Amino acid sequence: MKHEGLPKGEIAPSVGNDASDLAAAGDQLARSRYQLGGLSGKLLVLTIVFVMLAEIFIYVPSVANFRNTWLTDRLTTAGVAAAVLSETNTIAPRLQEELLRTTGAVAISLDLGSSRSLIAMSNAPFEVEFVVDLAQMTPLRAIVESFRTLFYSGDGLMRVVGAGQMGLVEHVDIVLPISLLQQDMLAFSGRILALSLVISIITAALVYVSLRALFVRPLLRLTRSMDFFAEAPEDASRITAPSGRNDELGDAEVRLAAMQQALSRALQQKQRLADLGLAVSKINHDLRNLLASAQLFLERLEHVPDPTVNRLAPKILATLDRAVSYTQAVMSYGKAQEEAPKRRLIALTRVCDDVAEVLGLPDHATIAFENRVDGSVEVDADPEQIFRVLLNLCRNAVQALEAERDETLVRRIVLEAERRGDCVHILVSDTGPGIPANIKKALFKAFHSGSKAGGVGLGLAIAAELLKAHGGEISLDDARQGTCFRIQMPDRR
Repeated sequence: MKHEGLPKGEIAPSVGNDASDLAAAGDQLARSRYQLGGLSGKLLVLTIVFVMLAEIFIYVPSVANFRNTWLTDRLTTAGVAAAVLSETNTIAPRLQEELLRTTGAVAISLDLGSSRSLIAMSNAPFEVEFVVDLAQMTPLRAIVESFRTLFYSGDGLMRVVGAGQMGLVEHVDIVLPISLLQQDMLAFSGRILALSLVISIITAALVYVSLRALFVRPLLRLTRSMDFFAEAPEDASRITAPSGRNDELGDAEVRLAAMQQALSRALQQKQRLADLGLAVSKINHDLRNLLASAQLFLERLEHVPDPTVNRLAPKILATLDRAVSYTQAVMSYGKAQEEAPKRRLIALTRVCDDVAEVLGLPDHATIAFENRVDGSVEVDADPEQIFRVLLNLCRNAVQALEAERDETLVRRIVLEAERRGDCVHILVSDTGPGIPANIKKALFKAFHSGSKAGGVGLGLAIAAELLKAHGGEISLDDARQGTCFRIQMPDRR
């Protein structure tokens, strides 16, 4: 933004700088985010990790079931073959070796109920390290012993006992090399791992593509629109247009658009404030010169031997002094440099009388003025600033009442006050039409509260700022007819 001719320290130039800084910070954050890995990449990695974790929970019972099935198959093969061969009562050594080779066992025995017989056995010496009874195998025990087998190192043997099949024998007892089962379990684990990787990659790709289309890409568009708006936030045409989505992202777009609209209006308002500061700075010099000239003329009139002139001249001179200070006060408000209050203990009823005289209320043709402030009410405040507050409120009331054209209407301004503990409560009320509902929310904001034609809306804003500097506050009392402002002015702590 360009603001040629603006004095140093005005607010408008800093707005553009802040917007540029914000856009640059957003670009830097985006670059660092992409360097560290974007949301899409993290999503892909997390999907693969979660699928692999799910496969682990599937693999654990699967490998235990594979072990049980493998052992059961060996028992069944050995039991059926041995039972058939044992019917001849004599098994040739060649058939024994074939049976042992087929089952992978080093020893096979059968329990026929009434007798127990050793069907086949190799001549190699062996030592049994594991004993597995399939009849007493529980799921948890099967899992534990499966991993025990997987991580076993050595050439030991395992004894497996199980029930016979097809009613030929009651029990089958075989001795197997642990490495034989271990190799098959490792091969099974490798197949499960390969299948898990394939499933993980396919699932992760599908989830990645879906979530990127549903979430990541809309978020990227939203980020780009924010960067585009940050380049010139005072330009209303750059406000994000909601896509109409009926989900959380659509709600975020609507809220972002509303925030950008509010920010754009605020920046435009600050631009008008800057323009006002420029205009006032040009007018202020000439206006102060004119008021100074009027003061010189009035000082000459003080020497005229006329009772009316002698009575009114000091009041007019004091009014001109206030006018000179007010021209500077407008500039001070624009720069947020309102002078700190110089608090004194003052008689409030005298201040109310001065306000009435400046506005010409005692001799007003149509407006009645009532100062109901008791002479004993004292307020701890800056005399000039409390005068300005009451003057602004009463001037607004006078302008509202003078705008009424119906002669039958009652036109009255009333000032009241009372002390409650360490706080003085002041009421400024009138019988006018009241405050329109559409401006009540922004009543004490600059350039928002002026409802009368030609008003700029600074009076109430200045009054609120002056009272805040005293630790007090002003509010609109809707309980009364017309317009009533309630002022709370606490004593110094």
